[in-house]
Amino acid sequence: MTAMNINIHASSLPHNDPEESLVFYRDALGFEVRNDVGKGKMRWITVGPVGQPSTSILLAPPALDPGITDDERRTIAEMMAKGTYGWILLATPDLDGVFARVEASGAEVVQEPTDQPYGIRDCAFRDPAGNLVRIQELR
Repeated sequence: MTAMNINIHASSLPHNDPEESLVFYRDALGFEVRNDVGKGKMRWITVGPVGQPSTSILLAPPALDPGITDDERRTIAEMMAKGTYGWILLATPDLDGVFARVEASGAEVVQEPTDQPYGIRDCAFRDPAGNLVRIQELR
C-alpha cells in the first residue's frame, strides 16, 4: 500500500456575527484574514495562522445547506448557543502568553492553563459563536 500525499487544508466553524468573529480570530488570536466573501451576516471568512498559508479555518454562516430541515436549523442554533456545536484544537509553544492575550481581549474563558493528567497542558475559550477553542502547549 502506498502512502498518499494529503494535507489538512481547512476546517470549518460556524459564526453568527462575522465582525465579532473577526475580532476574536484576527485580533485576539492574531490570525490573518485570507478571504472575506459575502455581505452582512452572510459572510464566509477564511483566517489562518501567520506563516502557515496552507492551513486555514473557514468561518461560515451555519445551517445554510438546502438539505437541512427547519428542525435541524433550530437544533444547530440551540447547540451553538450552548457552545456544544463546533470546536477546534490549536497549539502554541507559549501557552501562558497566548492565554493572557486572549483573556485580555474579553473572550470567555472556559479553562485556564492546566496540566492535564494525560500529559498535556492546555486552556480553553469560547469564540463569539460559542465554539470551543482549546489551545495546547507544544513541548
